Amino acid sequence: MNKYLLSGGTFSILVALLHVAIILGGPDWYRFWGAGEQMATLEENGSLLPDLLTFFIAIIFFIWGLYAYSGAGLIRRLPLLKTALVVISSIYTICGLLLFIDIFSPQHLTVFMLITSIVSFIAGLAHFIGTKQIWVAFKN
Repeated sequence: MNKYLLSGGTFSILVALLHVAIILGGPDWYRFWGAGEQMATLEENGSLLPDLLTFFIAIIFFIWGLYAYSGAGLIRRLPLLKTALVVISSIYTICGLLLFIDIFSPQHLTVFMLITSIVSFIAGLAHFIGTKQIWVAFKN
């Protein structure tokens, strides 16, 4: 079993569950977790948009978790596994690298963004390392 992809998959599943918790937590959770005042206000005013968007994001992270688990050998092989793992790894890593752009604009840099960027970068590296380790097992 590939421990890097297992870790990456678990991270993605936990992020998916966090997004579900944000929906259940309401406007204060949207604010605390960095969704912005506009999303929190929409939620307070009874709009379904914040919940729908957040649920959609949760689904994406859940699917990413399943792909990492598939690559780790925990569940059956999913379609387009090789491509999906490279894309997921890239997205996490790029999100992590966005921190460097924010460093040059300190007025936009928050503790939340700093932590999110570092964690995303680590998740991206875990996915890349795990994908590289199983790369030879993939058949095109």
